[in-house]
Amino acid sequence: MGLVIIFGLSAILAIFGLISALKNKNFLGVMFAFGTAAIFGWFAVMTLLKSGYPAVH
Repeated sequence: MGLVIIFGLSAILAIFGLISALKNKNFLGVMFAFGTAAIFGWFAVMTLLKSGYPAVH
């Protein structure tokens, strides 16, 4: 369950970075922030679906 929390927080922070990069018109930052949000968001969702909520042992 801790892994889902870490992945989720990383995705949320990447979304804030994406918004900041869009405001500053930093296109390389937009690319990396979008990629980070997409990957970590996907990992969080898939880990949650596979492990269940709460985590099954």
